[in-house]
Amino acid sequence: MKLRLPQSLAARLALILLVGLVLAYGLSFSSQFYERYQTGRNVMLNNLSTDVSTAVALLDRLPAEERAGWLPLVERRNYRYLLDQPILGEPMDMKQPPAAALTIAQTVAKRFEPVFQTMPGSRPHFQVHMTLSDGKSLTLDVTPGAIPVAQWLPVVLILQLLVLLGCTWLAVHMAIRPLTRLAQAVDQLDPDAPSPSLDEKGPSEVVYAARAFNTLQSRIATFLKERMQLLAAISHDLQTPITRMKLRVEQMNGSQEKDKLWSDLSEMQHLVREGVAYARSMDSAAEPECRIDLDAFLDSLVCDYQDSGQAVSLNGSTAAVINTRPHALRRILTNLTDNALKFGGSAELTVQNTESGIQLQVLDHGPGIPEAELEQVLQPFYRVESSRNRETGGTGLGLAIAQQLSQALGGKLTLNNRIEGGLCVTVELPR
Repeated sequence: MKLRLPQSLAARLALILLVGLVLAYGLSFSSQFYERYQTGRNVMLNNLSTDVSTAVALLDRLPAEERAGWLPLVERRNYRYLLDQPILGEPMDMKQPPAAALTIAQTVAKRFEPVFQTMPGSRPHFQVHMTLSDGKSLTLDVTPGAIPVAQWLPVVLILQLLVLLGCTWLAVHMAIRPLTRLAQAVDQLDPDAPSPSLDEKGPSEVVYAARAFNTLQSRIATFLKERMQLLAAISHDLQTPITRMKLRVEQMNGSQEKDKLWSDLSEMQHLVREGVAYARSMDSAAEPECRIDLDAFLDSLVCDYQDSGQAVSLNGSTAAVINTRPHALRRILTNLTDNALKFGGSAELTVQNTESGIQLQVLDHGPGIPEAELEQVLQPFYRVESSRNRETGGTGLGLAIAQQLSQALGGKLTLNNRIEGGLCVTVELPR
């Protein structure tokens, strides 16, 4: 089975650091625990050897009738002494004896010739049978116990693991935070609405990355500004020769070729004007903001269309007074309404309050836009195939200008086909 790593970089770093630290800590703890175990084992066996040799020597020298009184005094937690105890167990395999049995054998074997027996029972234990100097038997009953472990050791282990977890989280957080900030800044990078520069603070690598990003953002903004200035200059300069050409065409004798040339020049002039308008929309921030009554503003816009005999209606109200750039907002709604009238014959403008701000919608009953092209039509000079004709086709800049200005106002423009037919253009504006 193939091992799958977590998807996020933070989880991967945390996993690597945590596993590495836990392994390193485990090795360190195991070596210390083993050394402590060996030390405790050696101390216990040395104490056992000293205690058994002393107790057996004492009992051997005491008179037989006094030995029973001394047995409670030499008894310990894991072993005790018995007098005249019969041999009941099984002979112990001295090739692999317990450590306690081996220590006792080395302690008393020279004088008392011990016999080791493994005793049956719920708890494993063994007995050592010895013969004292006066011929009396002495039995040492031993119940081996585990080497005691300090009660505070598990608590320390848990605390150390918690410290490891905290340090791992802190290290990962400090390592990932600059990368997260950079990713968010890149995601929010919008040439039309420059975002604030990243703080050039922190470690040297973070400062270098932030400085590089700020430089990149500045270069992109400068490049786009120069491109728009070039587009505006070309479009503006083209108007003069187009005007001269139209004057010359007017002086021509009436013919079919004259009408065609006049139509082509008019289309070129319209395209140039739209190009200038698009270039200016890139710098819409130059228009100062002011407070307007949105309902009165929309009513005035719709009345202008209705006075010219256009089928434009307004539904809804907000009773809102907002800070905006009125000329930019009028250009947005004018472009959208003109498109609705061009392709649907009528336009319905609706307005309502939402949790995030104000929602404006321009609805029509036209053919709509293929779903695959809803995003592409917002690009400059893009037109759907059905509109590439002189009667209905435009320059392909109306929606692009509307989107550009919507973003400049801090809003969002989206396109959707209506279920009952036609197109719905939604502009969401902040309050």
